[in-house]
Amino acid sequence: MTAPVFLAEPGTLAGLSAGDAYLLDGAEGRHAGVVQRKAAGERVDVVDCAGTRAITEVEAVAPDGVHLRVREVVVEPAPAPRLVLVQALAKGDRDELAIEAATEVGADAVLPWQAERSIVVWRGDRAAKSRARWLATVRTAAKQARRAFVPEVDLAVDSAALARRARAVVEAGGAVLVLHEEATASLAEAPLPAPGPDGPDRPDGAAPVDVLVVVGPEGGISAREVDALVEAGGVTVRLGPHVLRTSTAGPVALALLAQRLGRWA
Repeated sequence: MTAPVFLAEPGTLAGLSAGDAYLLDGAEGRHAGVVQRKAAGERVDVVDCAGTRAITEVEAVAPDGVHLRVREVVVEPAPAPRLVLVQALAKGDRDELAIEAATEVGADAVLPWQAERSIVVWRGDRAAKSRARWLATVRTAAKQARRAFVPEVDLAVDSAALARRARAVVEAGGAVLVLHEEATASLAEAPLPAPGPDGPDRPDGAAPVDVLVVVGPEGGISAREVDALVEAGGVTVRLGPHVLRTSTAGPVALALLAQRLGRWA
């Protein structure tokens, strides 16, 4: 079985090397020492949420945290292209279920979308609290999946802003795939940017190429939204013969794309 993962903040593992001591403290240290009752000699991985993984061994559990000895530091290349789930806000926590499963199958970022037919509305304090829940959800899901990367959670966009984002993605060489039950093209046949570890052929400083997977709310994507996304360069695609819920369509699509891009090879 793979080792459990605990989270550090980006950059905090920089400079670590084999043989170094590391203190896992705070909430993650309590989780390791008190909840999971890790003991001396057990392996745990500490990741910085941005691709760096410290493979460590527990030396001692103390009141100030779990004392670890670093055995190896691995820097995992960022996948390219990035898989971005554009998840419409949905009622009954279906949107949170979607981003949880999407994180487990490999989403690199999630974008909350205030679609025209979204019953849930993020506004004011509710917007901040809801995004905080999404951030907590992807962190927990990344730990569960033993990932070294935690997906980004962007600020919520409306349909006009999403169309602008879609146009920018297509102009940069990416793809925008709009899941739609009436589409004739299959997700399995949709053109994708060529996969490559960390985008080695991109000029220095260039933004990573994205594949946006757009999932509508319970009532579906409106015709006006579809037209705007297609006009921006997106394509409508179907997953298969069945109509999936908003909570399951995104994760299933991302799993199929991950397979196509060789991530699960």
